[in-house]
Amino acid sequence: MTNHWVDIKNADVILVMGGNAAEAHPCGFKWVTEAKAHRKARLIVVDPRFTRTASVADYYAQIRTGSDIVFLGGVINYLLTNDKIQHEYVKNYTDMPFIVREDFSFTDGLYSGYNADKRNYDKSSWDYERGDDGFAKVDPTLQHPRCVYQLMKQHYSRYTPEQVEKICGTPKEKFLKVCEMLASTAVPGRAGTILYALGRTHHSVGAQIIRTGAMVQLLLGNIGIVGSGMNALRGHLNIQG
Repeated sequence: MTNHWVDIKNADVILVMGGNAAEAHPCGFKWVTEAKAHRKARLIVVDPRFTRTASVADYYAQIRTGSDIVFLGGVINYLLTNDKIQHEYVKNYTDMPFIVREDFSFTDGLYSGYNADKRNYDKSSWDYERGDDGFAKVDPTLQHPRCVYQLMKQHYSRYTPEQVEKICGTPKEKFLKVCEMLASTAVPGRAGTILYALGRTHHSVGAQIIRTGAMVQLLLGNIGIVGSGMNALRGHLNIQG
């Protein structure tokens, strides 16, 4: 949990995906209602079920179980394609300008370094290209074809709204509405938070789902500021701490 329960009250957009906070965390959910009452925050719920949280949401989008990564991948594609990212933030606080090694590749669903016999990866080609000083090379303009920004655009270009609709079952117009609401926080002075719980962590790929959500937040500049974050909702401190 990157932020505190109470900090939710400072959010302008709140996405609940992989949890049902109104029912499972009612005392914590009061901070969502505080944000809605005092900041006119918009609450988005993306869930296979129409939950009690969804019943008080400003916008609800249904999704097929297990398709979270595709949905979030589609959000990433939307943000990159429509230039809805916070440029100063990603240049200074993420690895987007870093240049990746020339032998890195992604072909037919496999990254470079895959060993078919052992079914694992040699990840050395995934590293950054180093200069003579030993530090990673960077391109602040984000134009180098092998900088993380360009590779990310290329990788996520397959996650089109049509693919999201096909795999997740979410109508294209509903998906795009969620993207538009999230993208409104990609400016200084606005913050968005993502709340999740066991609806993500119980997946066999739970860590990857959460990481994809974190990438969305980093593109928007929503990590490390008031009212932002990737926030796992838990019952008590000895679980999260």
